[in-house]
Amino acid sequence: MPQVRIIAKNFMDMVASLPAMKLDRLYENAFICEAILRSLPPLAKKYVLQLLYIDAPVTASSLQEWVLVDGASKHRVAVDRLIQLRIFTETVDRKKEASYKLNMMFQMNLRKHIVHGGVLPREPMNANIAVRLPSLEELDIYASQQWECFLLHLINSAEVEVTTKSISPSMMKVFQRGLLSQRDNEGSRLTESGFQFLLMDTNAQLWYIVREYISNSEDRGVDSADLISFLLELSFHVTGEAYNMNTLTDIQRTTVKDLADLGLIKLQQGRKDSWFIPTKLATNLSISLSDASSRKQGYVVVETNFRLYAYSTSKLHCEILRLFARVEYQLPNLIVGSITKENLYKAFSNGITADQIISFLQQNAHPRVAERVPSVPENVTDQVRLWESDLNRVEMTPAHFFDDFPSRDVFEAACDFAREYSSLLWEDSKKMRLIVKTEIYAHMKEFLSHQK
Repeated sequence: MPQVRIIAKNFMDMVASLPAMKLDRLYENAFICEAILRSLPPLAKKYVLQLLYIDAPVTASSLQEWVLVDGASKHRVAVDRLIQLRIFTETVDRKKEASYKLNMMFQMNLRKHIVHGGVLPREPMNANIAVRLPSLEELDIYASQQWECFLLHLINSAEVEVTTKSISPSMMKVFQRGLLSQRDNEGSRLTESGFQFLLMDTNAQLWYIVREYISNSEDRGVDSADLISFLLELSFHVTGEAYNMNTLTDIQRTTVKDLADLGLIKLQQGRKDSWFIPTKLATNLSISLSDASSRKQGYVVVETNFRLYAYSTSKLHCEILRLFARVEYQLPNLIVGSITKENLYKAFSNGITADQIISFLQQNAHPRVAERVPSVPENVTDQVRLWESDLNRVEMTPAHFFDDFPSRDVFEAACDFAREYSSLLWEDSKKMRLIVKTEIYAHMKEFLSHQK
């Protein structure tokens, strides 16, 4: 799904923006090297694996010969990404010929990891020590409930007042950054990004939250490189196994407690020890960076008469559908509604686009209709786009009107000046009149003062 790829790309951009010393420190961990390798574009992965046992630099021209002519653009993207992540070290000789060599730390640790396998800094606890661990099915239910609890909190659903008490207010501020806004004497409300966030699939939502959590780490006195390292390392733990909390640093303990609020981790306490149990949300972190193919079973059926049926017991699903559809009634396992012009106009005003609504309906189509082409009736998708275009027929742009130019030369010079800034909205060459965007009004006045 494109949203996952965009979010994942932004996360790797965050990794690439780390200082060279911090990036090199990340590559000291073999599991991080594998996670980064998974995130790379296919051609970049090929280059890394082909150069893994080559210690000498490889010239740019030689590397270019490894791809066909029509793969030139993908080649540039792959090389740029490898340089950004400092996996490639670029050198230029006297003849200005570029050469590439793998980062020594990355190369050495990835070699060891591929040949000998990796050993996590902590092993699962002995099953006899811990109390009865939850089954994988119980763990999935727990993770889903915690994640839905968080999303319901964003929608300000009345049902979440009790269930969200476990999420600390300070952490909610971190998780909600950019998703909620609050004005004086008013409650929190979803921002445009918040509405769009709710229509993303779970992997994309997860990486959005992880990215915001990392970007705020410095404010909490946590090194971003250490946090990235721990989160990616966490994805290599075994789902459902118990790991002793004593094996964690103080910062890692705090992180684990924060992640438990979102359902990535389940915490348990014994008589002497306490432990954490990773759920699929945590162990799929590094997989989500490159694999967007996995998805939950859909539940929505849309008919040609704009009627909508959602086979679900989830309160979250009902609240999400309310963002763009009219929910008429809800049975124990069925939500019945319809897509109306009024509800769509409300969705558009909140920043949700027609393409996002259509994509959501397609991605969550019930198995009975998911195999159809199209899974959502064409008359419905066409009408949704038409209703969106109705709102875009008139676009308001703050502007200023100029006339009474002393000469045609000054008028034409003013037009050229406005065009340079892409701010010329209208011109009448016969009567020497023009309209420009407000943002260049002051510059235009100054420009004209020098023309007289």
